[in-house]
Amino acid sequence: MNGEPGSVEVARDGDVAVVTLRREHKLNALSMHMETQLLTALRTQEVRTSRAVVVTGGNTVFSAGADVNEIRALTPDAILAYYRNSGSVYEVFAELPQPTVVAVAGYCLGGGLELSLAGDIRIADETAVFGFPEIQIGILPSSGGVTRAARTLGYGRATDLILRGRRFGAHQALQWGLLTEVTDKGSHIRTALTIAHEIAEHDPLVVSVTKQVIHASPDASQATSLLLERLAYAVLNRTTPAAHAHDEVKQP
Repeated sequence: MNGEPGSVEVARDGDVAVVTLRREHKLNALSMHMETQLLTALRTQEVRTSRAVVVTGGNTVFSAGADVNEIRALTPDAILAYYRNSGSVYEVFAELPQPTVVAVAGYCLGGGLELSLAGDIRIADETAVFGFPEIQIGILPSSGGVTRAARTLGYGRATDLILRGRRFGAHQALQWGLLTEVTDKGSHIRTALTIAHEIAEHDPLVVSVTKQVIHASPDASQATSLLLERLAYAVLNRTTPAAHAHDEVKQP
């Protein structure tokens, strides 16, 4: 479990799947091995049949970033192959049909921050430290980090953080909209589970379709986004029994 390569644990807490990075001796650095382990974890029965997913690095660290030494030696062709294989995990995580809650403590840097940005909801305890240090070693966040930082934080804030490579804490992340909640030290996983269980109480089809509409909206025109909302509502109104039990919520 705690050997050099690291591993990823999957457990169930009722309807919620809990995925935990286990490479603490390396600050949960996301090596290709760890990314492959995470890919495997996200495809397990425990995750596929869950109604919500919590991803965490444990009580003291989320992830100090990607294991960049591995990629340094790769040719351009090999780098493109990497993004098709273990490097695809960030998009696989982002595209899970059920909602995801990321629980952060300690370092959440580089690839770790990219992984957290691929989640739907982010919770951190007061020890969390965020940042994109890639500029300092001559690269950039390339696993969705640039794209998602710009969308989550805005163009100016993302540009400032990525080009300066500076770190920031949990309360600053909350103020900027990166986080939805900051907890006391050590309470991040419990809070994330509470949120995940609350979401898991709702109809899974409604939750999944709504998540997909939310994800699609930033890239769509206003007219297209409104159309997606209305089509999704029409489909859910016909297919989910709960919708007919609360007809008074929506009036023509």
